Amino acid sequence: MRRAYEVIVVGCGGIGSATVYWLARTIGRDVLGIEQFRLGHERGSSQDHSRIIRYSYHDPAYTALARPTYELWAELEEVSGQKLMVTCGGLDLELRGTTGPKDLCHCAESMRQQGVPFEELDAAEIMRRWPQFTLPEEARGLYQAQSGLVDARRTNAVHIALARLHGATILDELPVRGLRPTSAGVEVLTDDGVFSAGHVVLAAGAWTNNLLAHLGVRWPITVTQEQVTYFATPHIREFAPDRFPIWIWRAPEEFYGFPVYGEVATKAGQDVGGPEVTAETRTFDPDPVTRDRLVRFLETYIPRFLGPELLTKPCLYTMPPDRHFVLDRVPGQDRVTVAVDAAHAFKFVPLLGRILSQLALEGRTEYPIEPFRADRPALTDPTFRPVFRNEAVLTRAS
Repeated sequence: MRRAYEVIVVGCGGIGSATVYWLARTIGRDVLGIEQFRLGHERGSSQDHSRIIRYSYHDPAYTALARPTYELWAELEEVSGQKLMVTCGGLDLELRGTTGPKDLCHCAESMRQQGVPFEELDAAEIMRRWPQFTLPEEARGLYQAQSGLVDARRTNAVHIALARLHGATILDELPVRGLRPTSAGVEVLTDDGVFSAGHVVLAAGAWTNNLLAHLGVRWPITVTQEQVTYFATPHIREFAPDRFPIWIWRAPEEFYGFPVYGEVATKAGQDVGGPEVTAETRTFDPDPVTRDRLVRFLETYIPRFLGPELLTKPCLYTMPPDRHFVLDRVPGQDRVTVAVDAAHAFKFVPLLGRILSQLALEGRTEYPIEPFRADRPALTDPTFRPVFRNEAVLTRAS
């Protein structure tokens, strides 16, 4: 078996598989992707049928990346012949008086800066267009017609297939046991021996700190166990993608949901509603407390969305304290680039794969990723207070 490559990518979930694909487009057989579990596994954060895609972000750093991302999704569909995106429109919802990052005015301003069209709607207009909602008078929303969902499972498989087409080698069910910098690059220690590369990209999600430890680095990354629930609503036509949008309820307790897709059921979850875990201590058991919190929300605002619980799927969030991505070289290790997804990256994976391939091969990218540096205060200042947790939720989940 070949042992030396120009670039090795560790982790072949959403970001890792996209990175292997973009590298293979440039260097062909000189890229190796290593995945510790079987390809398509459900132990991380890239599984399941659907992820939200949108322009609407409270931070313009992400809205600026959305347009090239949409272009790359369309290109990926073209070159693969696979349908990966479903455009159903998207609603950001809040109650008037919401302050801080959840305030919809930040999303509106970010889209204005990028020339993204959207509509501002009051509760009456939202319920006229989508009578599935039951909203109080003080609710309001932003509607963006190009929002929708992307098929996560199919996307990962497409990236892997196209990477192989371009000559990449993919090894799965092969844990990485260590990283060893050398004068010529990095050695990657596995159960099947040592592989070497001039550069390594880490896209390991909840296992990021396990790998960084071999380089003498540890970041203040929080891993939480989250979950989504599919409800077998009898009102499936009302919640088909041509009649119902993806939605995000922006509040201290934030919820989000999808039209019927992937299963004959609606899908919803709470954002950062679960307990802190590690990749080793997480379980695969649904949390009834988190599920009941979600059901109460849906009973109040989208009652016909509900039906018998079809299934609940746990997944992992991996978040720096400011909940921004990390896309950078590891400090002191010029031959190791790392990505941390911050639990909202899947919508960007074609672009992130391209960015990471550029960083690995050229040491730079033309895309605006300055906010995602590894030397920012959120990763270097031990007094930086995490912004992603609602203390009331944290107390109940602990």
